[in-house]
Amino acid sequence: MPEVIDRLKSDIEVPLKNRFVGREEVIDLITLAAVAGEHLFLLGPPGTAKSAIIRAFAQRINGRYFEYLLTRFSEPNELFGPIDLAKLRDGVVATVTTGMLPEAEFVFLDELFNANSAILNNLLTILNERLFRRGLELMRLPLISLFSASNRLPEDEALSALFDRFLLRCRVDSLPRAAMPALLAAGWQLERGERDPSSGIDASDMVRLREQCLQVNLTGIMEAYAEVVFHIRDLGVTLSDRRAVKLLKLIAASAVLCGRQHAIQADFWVLRYVWDREEQIGPLSGLIQECLRATSPDNIHPLASTPEKANPDAISVELDQLAQALSSNATLTELARLRERLSQLAEQASWVEVVATRQYLLERVNQLLNRLGETS
Repeated sequence: MPEVIDRLKSDIEVPLKNRFVGREEVIDLITLAAVAGEHLFLLGPPGTAKSAIIRAFAQRINGRYFEYLLTRFSEPNELFGPIDLAKLRDGVVATVTTGMLPEAEFVFLDELFNANSAILNNLLTILNERLFRRGLELMRLPLISLFSASNRLPEDEALSALFDRFLLRCRVDSLPRAAMPALLAAGWQLERGERDPSSGIDASDMVRLREQCLQVNLTGIMEAYAEVVFHIRDLGVTLSDRRAVKLLKLIAASAVLCGRQHAIQADFWVLRYVWDREEQIGPLSGLIQECLRATSPDNIHPLASTPEKANPDAISVELDQLAQALSSNATLTELARLRERLSQLAEQASWVEVVATRQYLLERVNQLLNRLGETS
């Protein structure tokens, strides 16, 4: 289906990237999740366009969309629909699902970890099996991908199983100062209510792409992938056997998006997004970068490309300068700028070639971030 892939890029990804400044990574991951039929979790503060991007993506695909902000007091009826009282009088338990989550192809749940046990139990079945159960009622759902967001990671053990269902995890930070002019211009267009045109792609095309993922030849990468799985576990990332198998769908989806019917090691870029905790993001990125160094620059996903070679000496010098600035009586504005720059340096450091140097720089960044947290 090369024509669908071409339209997916030209009619959906490119316009969305032009419209949502600085969110190219998020848009690429939304597309990957939709093609693989998997789920994406976004970690970040409110106001970073997470729901707007997902809503715009669903509109362009002409997909049925449902979104909801969960609170501690949310009830299952608010997501899945109320019980049909007319049928209940006849002794039949049925749910009125019109316009609710069970009928949606794309779903966005904000503040996911506010879900109570009644909602949690249903979501686990929906995410894993695409089934909704209420009493004897059983519905098979058309869900393609469920997206969720929160400004925190789960601490309650009961929520771990829910978090585990999200193969992809992406941190979404506020945009840096340099991006503000472009952000304001694009944001004003959104405020004016300019609606994106549809792309001619619909949910059935996404289902066919998901089926195509299952036909991708993975033989050539299996041995290398098995090794990477154990290296990821060595970093402390909880990667169960079940998740290790399901991640192959993301690798296959990367190949499909690149127009290939066989996977290559460059498709391992998806493994950057399997972390459990924020402190794992830098080391995991460094590990996956090692896997990508020997890959050909041709016919690979944009997120698999290697950036310009990082200069560890320059990063170290700037870390010294930031440490000195942190020692002085910095204002809240200056502390915010320090945090922003440290995040940028962490990203640069994760691409340093020498493993020991990379780990040293990332440790220094984490130490400064910890000091920054104590100061603020």
